[in-house]
Amino acid sequence: MKDITVKIDITIRQAMKALDKTAEKCLLVTDDNNKLLGTIADGDLRRGILKGMKFSDSILECYHKSPTTLMNGDFSQEDVSRVLRDKKLNLIPVIDKDGKVVDYLTWSNIKGGKRPVKKLDNVSVVIMAGGKGTRMQPFTKILPKPLVPVHEKPIIEHIIERFTDVGCDEFHLTVNYKGRILKAYFEELQPDYGIHYVDEQEPLGTAGSLRFLKGKFNQPFFVTNCDIIIKADYTSLYEFHQKGGYDVTLVASTKEYIIPYGTCELNGDGHLSHINEKPHYDFLINTGLYVLNPDVLKLIPKNTFFHITHLIEDAKSQGKKIGVFPVDDDAWIDVGEWAEYQKAVERF
Repeated sequence: MKDITVKIDITIRQAMKALDKTAEKCLLVTDDNNKLLGTIADGDLRRGILKGMKFSDSILECYHKSPTTLMNGDFSQEDVSRVLRDKKLNLIPVIDKDGKVVDYLTWSNIKGGKRPVKKLDNVSVVIMAGGKGTRMQPFTKILPKPLVPVHEKPIIEHIIERFTDVGCDEFHLTVNYKGRILKAYFEELQPDYGIHYVDEQEPLGTAGSLRFLKGKFNQPFFVTNCDIIIKADYTSLYEFHQKGGYDVTLVASTKEYIIPYGTCELNGDGHLSHINEKPHYDFLINTGLYVLNPDVLKLIPKNTFFHITHLIEDAKSQGKKIGVFPVDDDAWIDVGEWAEYQKAVERF
């Protein structure tokens, strides 16, 4: 109970980190007397951020204030199963006659119950695996960056496992630098998922080689860098893209930066207005994981060095809809440079 119970004065950032630590995908908001005030899930936080709320704002304006509940001692397992299924909930709070939380129920509380998991069958994944990985030298003097090990597996296997866990089983790898080594690795591995290669004859940036996949897909597909792992709900990400009617969705990590000095703010006359002591700034950082609609591939020029940021800008200029899917900074693991690689190894 303690892990999923929070107070109303916590910030959005604190709620995101609390959700990241629990498997229940939902938090219970209570007052000091343990009376239930509402619930909050990652979707509630995401909507708040996308409406312009700051990560330092309290959850007051974004938590769900009318949650579905069950009265203690007044329900059956069939009731729990029906409510979870019909309302598509992950969790139901159990309250007493005074509205205080005494328990909560999930699919695991039901005999033989299992949370329905929507699989992303037939959804393809493109892994951009052709870069030189210069920030990871000297490893990448010998190995292609996707084969840099994180514990007992190369990073690319960790990436692929995140997708196979939700049903994806077709992977397209864009290859260039030390591509034959990467191909030999998968030939030896003989995985039970499909591996296809897009050979870059010369470096084409982070999106140029996607042009070769034009006509390959008939539904939205994932694109990911080969040096990141995003610990997020990929099914929710895919549904967010589809329900929002987006042409491109990028996953963005919440990042807080603190300037360790007092910053001087000037007025219109060039005089000191005030000093901000060690100000905090919040940003959404592009992580390198995307969902794309197949038709955006038409915007990529042939045989041209072209980054995915160029693709997004061109898509915007043509009136296409770009979505942003925020995740907590702890959900983003970047192994593209040595300092982050060391942190990633410790976090796995």
